[in-house]
Amino acid sequence: QLQLVESGGGLVQPGGSLRLSCAASGSTLDYYAIGWFRQAPGKEREGVSCFRSSGGRTNYADAVKGRFTISGDNAKTTVYLQMNSLKPEDTAIYYCAAYFSTTFTAVCHMTQPWYEHWGQGIQVTVSS
Repeated sequence: QLQLVESGGGLVQPGGSLRLSCAASGSTLDYYAIGWFRQAPGKEREGVSCFRSSGGRTNYADAVKGRFTISGDNAKTTVYLQMNSLKPEDTAIYYCAAYFSTTFTAVCHMTQPWYEHWGQGIQVTVSS
């Protein structure tokens, strides 16, 4: 059973950077698409970015394009979300999630119903 654990969250000033990690156990991520989602106070959870370890296809929400970068390690056990030029509106609990998929050339989905496995979430606060 795939398990996901996020790390790297915290408090950062506007304009700063953080790198979130999503570590997988129970399986490598060769046959999974990995997504990052976030939920701000009083708002619905939304997709931020997704990535296929096999094939390397990525997808980003418009709100984070050009500022966030998703990537994975060579061992296919960890996925990262590099967040630059952070804004107060990026404040949220960030979740990583995964769904099984062998369509390596397709763009990954950023809608929640696709995702079968979820981490517990980690807080990111952008404030001066």
